[in-house]
Amino acid sequence: MVDYYKVLQVDRSAKDDDLKKAYRKLAMKWHPDKNPNNKKDAEARFKQISEAYDVLSDPQKRAIYDQYGEEGLQGGIPQQGGAGFGGGGGGPTFRFNPRSADDIFSEFFGSQNPFGGGMGGGSRAGGPFGGSPMEDIFAQFRSGHAGESSSGVPRKAPVIERTLPCNLEDLYKGTTKRMKISREVTDYNGRPTTVEEILTIEIKPGWKKGTKITFPEKGNEQRGLIPADLVFIIDEKPHSVFKREGNDLIAVRKISLVEALTGYTSQLTTLDGRTLPISANSVVSPGQEVSIKGEGMPIPKDPSKRGDLKIKYTVKFPTVLTAEQKTGIKRLLM
Repeated sequence: MVDYYKVLQVDRSAKDDDLKKAYRKLAMKWHPDKNPNNKKDAEARFKQISEAYDVLSDPQKRAIYDQYGEEGLQGGIPQQGGAGFGGGGGGPTFRFNPRSADDIFSEFFGSQNPFGGGMGGGSRAGGPFGGSPMEDIFAQFRSGHAGESSSGVPRKAPVIERTLPCNLEDLYKGTTKRMKISREVTDYNGRPTTVEEILTIEIKPGWKKGTKITFPEKGNEQRGLIPADLVFIIDEKPHSVFKREGNDLIAVRKISLVEALTGYTSQLTTLDGRTLPISANSVVSPGQEVSIKGEGMPIPKDPSKRGDLKIKYTVKFPTVLTAEQKTGIKRLLM
């Protein structure tokens, strides 16, 4: 059975305004003339969207559909005093005669071209999707002129970009962020209204600074403009221990001159909370770098693999030595 509520992407408690808004959006998206490369499937979707709106926007049809489903609309339901389906009780019956998808579309856009140009109202001759001014309008999409204001087709509003700061732990393990946005949308009467939405962003392990996440057409709705795409750009917050270089992590460890000469052992807490032993058994030179394989950032295309962790040593030299210390060092090193 067809679920008309799912077809229109609305709740079962949807009000008239909700239905009109949903129909307007889906009808514009799935009109066959706007989908020349997939016209057959688009036509079927368009007709189903129109049928769903026809049923749910009519209180009588909707009540019958809610109680008896699609079969109730097709088989006939007694309106009063009748028994069973099909009018078997002798009373008057309800019969669902769906309206033309074109007629419903024309009621919304008949005398007002939603794409910015004129397109006469009323039913269109030639049957569904044939021989109508609407085809001329959508033909501009097929010929590749969308965005040219002189053509009557709406331009795409400029992209809206926002920075999304992430700490290194988020980019190492992956996380989910939810962003609350407010934007203006146009109701079925063309009036602007402000709505709030929660956008969910799945941060994948290994994502880098500059990665872009796009939410199509989440900008403000304006007459004659296709809403802007909203783009979040990943930014990386500075970390107190690690610095990232591509898929590698860099950690700087300051050690004393004694540790550099005699050996060094320490522990490092990784970005996922593990304790990693760090040691140097040989003499460490200032600026020396030690690489630990597979302890860097996850590689985005294959998170099971990781870059390297590079330990860079800086040696802290004493600022002052006594004469006795100098003599002792010379004795040891000569």
